[in-house]
Amino acid sequence: MKLKALLASACLAALAASALTTTAQSADVELTLSHWVPATHALQPGGMEIWAKSISNASNGRIKITIYPASQLGAAADHYDMARDGIVDIGFINPGYQPGRFPIIAAGEIPFLISNAKGGSRALDEWYTQYAAKEMKDVQFCMAIVHDPGTLHGTKGPIEVPTDLKGKNIRPAHATMARLVNSLGAASVQVPAGDMRELISKGAADMTASPWNSIYTFGLQDVTKHHLDLPFYVTTFAFVMNKAKIDGLSPADRKVINDHCTPDWAEKMASKWADAEAAGRQKMIDAGGHTMYKPTPDEVGLWKKATASLQGEWEASATKAGVDAKAAWAGLGETLKKYNADVK
Repeated sequence: MKLKALLASACLAALAASALTTTAQSADVELTLSHWVPATHALQPGGMEIWAKSISNASNGRIKITIYPASQLGAAADHYDMARDGIVDIGFINPGYQPGRFPIIAAGEIPFLISNAKGGSRALDEWYTQYAAKEMKDVQFCMAIVHDPGTLHGTKGPIEVPTDLKGKNIRPAHATMARLVNSLGAASVQVPAGDMRELISKGAADMTASPWNSIYTFGLQDVTKHHLDLPFYVTTFAFVMNKAKIDGLSPADRKVINDHCTPDWAEKMASKWADAEAAGRQKMIDAGGHTMYKPTPDEVGLWKKATASLQGEWEASATKAGVDAKAAWAGLGETLKKYNADVK
């Protein structure tokens, strides 16, 4: 009898422990975060997972975020609409994948504007928050970030001055870059980053725009051997959320989410990714077999001259969107300078 009693007691203890474990692991709110880069991309372990864990901790486990990488839930260009329609709760978007739809945030796409991703992400987010409700009104905007300054990578050289682009097929990073390469006599072939490898390896494009380490992340290091050695441009990204889902949260849980949608978190989200991308350049040099074309100051001047019209184009589109474009541009410049992220 004593043995039976001991066994019964042990079973009850085990069941109690199991229940406690289940309770600890369960969540009142389960959110899906969808993106389109590989799970191994620095942005997921170095940014998204840290952010999701912080939200879970801040909510005492009430909020759980499950991350779906690599376009598992939908194509890269569809992620804004996926968040809007509730297909996902949180979507990571590249606004430049939908030309003309988000003209205000496109200011950040203009070359020679943002010098680094850390202060640049903080600055862009702080600046754009005042405009997000105007052009991203279908969703709840959370934060905006940028990647470490990228450049052009090609299967052949040289890539040193703007005239080197003439007659080439180039995969741009976003709509602003597409307009630039078209104006220089090249043809833009716009596909998401995940499709760069297939595009280049099949000969459908001669060059791609990318930050340095993404060449390794997306497997192009053996096909793009020629590189413009110049911090040329950044790409803007945003995390957007389904409005109904966030509005349906308790006040305490909404506060947790809002506390994680800040310029401070934008910088945190971008920082480890920025370090990884910057390291890619030296990794390429150390690997050998790659040709770096370092423009002279006069040649950099040619690139700046080639991109000079983009600011005016942006001002025209932002004005059409109902923004005081000159004031907005000045405000962006001031905010970048405040966080030491402007190009000197």
